Amino acid sequence: MDRRKFLLGGATLGCSLAASPFLTPVALASGPWDNRLVVIVLRGAMDGLDAARPLFDRDYASLRPNLNDGKGIPVANDWALHPGLKPLIPLWKAGEMGVLHAVSTPYRDGRSHFDGQEVLEAGTLRPDGTAGGWLNRMIGAVPGMTAETAYAVGQERMAILSGPAPHLRWSPDVQLEMSPQVRRLLEMTLHDDAMFRDAALQAVSIANSLSLDAAMQAAAAEDAEEAPSMMMAAPKPGSYAAIAQFAASRLREDTRIASFSVNGWDTHDNQTPHLTQSMTRLSETILTLRDGLGPVWDKTAVLCLTEFGRTARENGTKGTDHGTGGAMIYAGGALRGGQIAGKWPGLAEADLYERRDLMPTGDVRAAAGWIMRGLFGLEASLIAQTIFPGLDLGTEPGLLL
Repeated sequence: MDRRKFLLGGATLGCSLAASPFLTPVALASGPWDNRLVVIVLRGAMDGLDAARPLFDRDYASLRPNLNDGKGIPVANDWALHPGLKPLIPLWKAGEMGVLHAVSTPYRDGRSHFDGQEVLEAGTLRPDGTAGGWLNRMIGAVPGMTAETAYAVGQERMAILSGPAPHLRWSPDVQLEMSPQVRRLLEMTLHDDAMFRDAALQAVSIANSLSLDAAMQAAAAEDAEEAPSMMMAAPKPGSYAAIAQFAASRLREDTRIASFSVNGWDTHDNQTPHLTQSMTRLSETILTLRDGLGPVWDKTAVLCLTEFGRTARENGTKGTDHGTGGAMIYAGGALRGGQIAGKWPGLAEADLYERRDLMPTGDVRAAAGWIMRGLFGLEASLIAQTIFPGLDLGTEPGLLL
């Protein structure tokens, strides 16, 4: 049996997994370099002004009387990181974690999660369902690139890797029930390909653990007669750590690019506890990657991207609404951390976008483009014309060592 057809047709083995917002796909690709790139999509629109708080800006406190709780972690030049990022402070001090502020995609005004995520993952100027993902365009444009494995644990599609360049996708669609005989068949079929055998079995294990987490949370919600919302629904931190561990295990081998998503960033009300949970989850995910990558961490860039930022002013329910300018959290030994990078626009009403949002002063696609140029030696023309069509790379933002 052909191993590629076997993985693609995994559902024919009777394997299935309930569609759930608790679950996330993992896309992996091999390439002709030694450096690694991890792209984490923060679905729901992370509040960059809470992630990295500009305490020096005199308008910040008046815009956020409740969210500015005084519990931020002081870092450089009167900035403070969100308390949920405290586990990453050792990385900050080691120069392996930082924030690029006041950035966005070209998406404006609609403030739709669907359209915003489409622009983010397609890397285009506007929503375009035919464009495919920007990582897929890179795979198709660079000689020696292959999308070796793409595991979709659950049914959520990673659009960032979609497109004509070849890649595999495993997406079972109801509860995984794999008998010992079927598991043995899987081991025998992939016996001569250790990488695929171990990756497939590990993916099955992660899918089972995630499904159990989802079932437990759903049961708890039912007992409380309160179902979780789609946007805030998220697994307990250990589940994302398992996904990060799986990605790291592949990146230690032939994989050079990994992408997955972390949900739970839509904080319209009661933002403080919700965002703390999400930031803590992200911190654990990044640290799991660091620990799993070992010495490869020094050759790795981790980019945490979100579809747009949130309003500068908190709303009446101690949350924030859909905005424009936001922030990119980044980590990895291949990048220059210990800094809040980017051009700060100010929070005075006249400086805000439409007098309500943080004004974007940089294109987050350009930051990703410069990082890929430094990691992989890609030509600027390839980045600006093919990977991110219509991109103005502008000035290098100072994220590379």
